[in-house]
Amino acid sequence: MFTRLLHRGSTFDPDTDISSLDGKVVLITGGNVGLGKESILQLVKHSPARIYLVARNEASSKNAISDIEEEAPNAVSRILFIHCDLTSLTSVQSTARTFLELEKKRVGKDSEPRLDLLILNAGIMATPAALTTDGYESQFGTNHMGHFLLCKLLLPTLIATAKLPGADVRVISLSSLAHSFAPRKGIVFDALHTAMANYSSVTRYGQSKLANILFVKELQRLYSTQGITAVAIHPGSVNTELYQSVISNWKVVGSLVNVAKKVFYSSVQDGAKGQLWAATAALGDGQLQVKGGEYYEPLGLAGRGSALSNNAELAVKLWEWSSNEVKGYE
Repeated sequence: MFTRLLHRGSTFDPDTDISSLDGKVVLITGGNVGLGKESILQLVKHSPARIYLVARNEASSKNAISDIEEEAPNAVSRILFIHCDLTSLTSVQSTARTFLELEKKRVGKDSEPRLDLLILNAGIMATPAALTTDGYESQFGTNHMGHFLLCKLLLPTLIATAKLPGADVRVISLSSLAHSFAPRKGIVFDALHTAMANYSSVTRYGQSKLANILFVKELQRLYSTQGITAVAIHPGSVNTELYQSVISNWKVVGSLVNVAKKVFYSSVQDGAKGQLWAATAALGDGQLQVKGGEYYEPLGLAGRGSALSNNAELAVKLWEWSSNEVKGYE
């Protein structure tokens, strides 16, 4: 397990390996910090039409855009901030509406909004037992339910974009090797409307990350024929703010993690390469090609998901359960 945390697969250089994104529209959740911010920096260098930075903290997002502008001059005109609180389905619904409104203003009345690349990057990890605004276990509600609704609301735009000449529409979901720590049954459906305080924080986190993979599997099965490619990736052990909850809440373990991430964990620049590769590399079944419905560990290593992550029946059940939960927001 430890060697897998530190293992690196193939190499990928965003500067040279990402082709032109001319005319493309990108939306990234959690784009104000860490892997999301780095992904925006690398993608904006390749001239997309627009990148929507979706995050909860507006001040932090504006600072991120300023930082990106320093490294990629003239990028600020192509980056637009949209507020989104993934713990609130109402907020997610508002985010989707705002995106469509901004897109319509940008493309004009004679064209339709487009969305070529949706990167579901935001998330929380190993947080204390709690509920989201809508009463879901906090990690599942944030990491899965918020992103599930956002993708569902944007599906019509993704499908419409896939019909355009030369389109390459992808949905990238950040999962984790920690999906292996999910409960024995995978998703504990009858407990998702509780804080699941009887389960460890790591187990609850693993459940949410398993949900990310199952979501991708079913999204690919349902919509691949309509031109959508869905992929899940584990970015590796990366020195980001994601570990702050562990450091803050568990003194002994937190202190060890704090030391380990400084010494052993990869940089944000390296960590973001997994999602950048999945978002832009050539599609196919060959080595270094991206295959829809797959879960990848860094970088581009397939076939490492747990048995539960490949359970098609569980993927269908999660999709149907989640769809029923968000009916009032579509």
